[in-house]
Amino acid sequence: MPERFLLLGGLLLLLLGACSGDPGSGPKEVKWDRDACERCRMVLSDRHYSAQVRVFPEGKRSKVFFFDDIGCATLWLEDKPWKDDPRTGIWVTDHRNGDWIDARTATYVKEKITPMEYGLGAQTEPAPGGLDFEQAKRHIVEVEERFTIRGVQLLDRLKEQAERRAAAQRGKL
Repeated sequence: MPERFLLLGGLLLLLLGACSGDPGSGPKEVKWDRDACERCRMVLSDRHYSAQVRVFPEGKRSKVFFFDDIGCATLWLEDKPWKDDPRTGIWVTDHRNGDWIDARTATYVKEKITPMEYGLGAQTEPAPGGLDFEQAKRHIVEVEERFTIRGVQLLDRLKEQAERRAAAQRGKL
């Protein structure tokens, strides 16, 4: 009798393990408008410009991270220990139909309106003026540098305005 319970319990555990939902490879199903970008924390809602990265931490099961833009994914991955691990998978949605495609073999077309303004849409077929993955990463870094420069300039202007206001207040006292 106890052997039956052990057998039944073992089968139940196997069944539950098989239904965990994550196959351990390939892209994972996104819970649109609920899952958040790992880098910027924006909710994933645009099904044509999202990305995901599957990593294999040492001694652990694979883990998937979601991103609202391929730019967030590549910038986030840059300083991670599994960046160059050949098992690390990167997928991006095709800008035309939302299907998941391999980000490393995709062609990236510019001038798209994307969630984080990196401006790249991915597709499986080559396109005139299209970028490969390495070129796309360089483009993303260039865009990020422009954002950073503008951000620093804006902060400098805000500091100057605050100093002028403070000086004006001192003059009124």
